[in-house]
Amino acid sequence: MQKSALRTFLDGLYSFSSVCAALSLIAILLLIVLQMTARWTGEVFPGAPEYVGYAMASASFLAFAGALNKGSHIRVSILLNVVGDGARRWINIWCFGIGAAVAWYFVFYAQKFVYWSWKFKDISQGQDKTLLWIPQSIMLFGAVVLAIALTDNLICLLKTGKHNIVRDGDEMEV
Repeated sequence: MQKSALRTFLDGLYSFSSVCAALSLIAILLLIVLQMTARWTGEVFPGAPEYVGYAMASASFLAFAGALNKGSHIRVSILLNVVGDGARRWINIWCFGIGAAVAWYFVFYAQKFVYWSWKFKDISQGQDKTLLWIPQSIMLFGAVVLAIALTDNLICLLKTGKHNIVRDGDEMEV
């Protein structure tokens, strides 16, 4: 069965977001090594802790959608394992519906937050003096991708009765 263009795009978006999360983790490593090297040589790397914090937030938000579709989010399936297929479907629809609504609610207010940080040229209070809308935009992008992933799973569940979460065969649901 051939994938639709939309499915290919969405899967690519989730993969892109996951790769960006991995690059954020690499950035954390490099920033820590640079800060350690600066200390050993008697130099100062101003703002390094702030940059590590921005990279940590970026890594977290960018990884959410990919983790969701790989089944890496904590999902207690005790109830789902004991109910029938019909009830399981309705419970999943309810969960994805609530999750998507909360994610889009977060996106709505996060974009306002980013806009006002940009509008007022808000800068961080640390030594780095970074324009806060820049790291906030990365967080917003990750939140949008998560909201899209939750909505995608909800729509697939409503249309086909199956979500897009694919777990490795060696993992068992709890």
